[in-house]
Amino acid sequence: MLEAVKIWNEPNNKSHWDPVLDPDWAIFSQMTCLAGQAIAAEAPELPRVLGGVSPIDPHFLRALEARGVMEHVDVLAVHGFPLDWNLWRIDEWPARLAEIQALTDKPVWVTEAGVSSFGAEEVQAWGLRRTVELLAGRTPRIHWYSLYDLPSAWEATTRHKEAEGSSYYRHFHMGLLREDGTPKQALAAFAEHAHDLGVCQWFHFEDHRLDDAVAWLRSLGVRKLRTGLSWADVFRPGALDWFDRQMEALAEFDVTLTFCFTPEHRGIEPHHTSPPQEPAEFADFCAQMVRRYAAATGVSRPAEAVAAL
Repeated sequence: MLEAVKIWNEPNNKSHWDPVLDPDWAIFSQMTCLAGQAIAAEAPELPRVLGGVSPIDPHFLRALEARGVMEHVDVLAVHGFPLDWNLWRIDEWPARLAEIQALTDKPVWVTEAGVSSFGAEEVQAWGLRRTVELLAGRTPRIHWYSLYDLPSAWEATTRHKEAEGSSYYRHFHMGLLREDGTPKQALAAFAEHAHDLGVCQWFHFEDHRLDDAVAWLRSLGVRKLRTGLSWADVFRPGALDWFDRQMEALAEFDVTLTFCFTPEHRGIEPHHTSPPQEPAEFADFCAQMVRRYAAATGVSRPAEAVAAL
């Protein structure tokens, strides 16, 4: 069931949007407004979530508000990783969330919160329990990142490469399950709090983990799932077949579906973080995906989003 759609991912993080090519957020704002309009035209009842900000930055959101973005989204979202990447302590989670809630009357979801097991599995398990303790009841949605470790043979979707320090390696250790599918200590901690948590799990093109992931999510009792469809992937041979397979496999969950990543040949520069040459093309992609999957899977509008309208 399609519960919400998310417009881009971490736009204020240079790993997902190039600030040099769009220093004042004019292109991102135009693209988001067009996408919000296109989604609403296809499915007026479907909540539109602004791509989760990381780092959590009220100044960035004020800049988007000044460009009219807030008129075309229904939910704001934040991402936080204080034990791995952010320059704040885990106990600051309530204050960081409140910074954004003070800016808006829209719901604010935590669509990625996570802790790596890079240093120790015990740290990850403790961090999960502490995150739930700090956030439960303060936000209507918490998506834990993630179910699986990133396979070591793959590249993390980030510009922070190996030479820039050990933080890059943490991308590969964020899962409740190891790369081979065996559980970490944090899986038991997640099971204790599954009623308070959703999961964020990205699936790569033709991802071999899809069916096993569904089985794990089902066994854990997960209802809320955040994942994505890549605009860049739509140009691959067989892309729609893969999208259909992914969405059919996930139909039993309440899915927040993220649209992001620029096709290299459609960017101002040939990179997935580049602003598109034509922002309307991204809006067209969003409309196509909503048209295809809102009808196929149905729409379940969360009460907290309804209350904000």
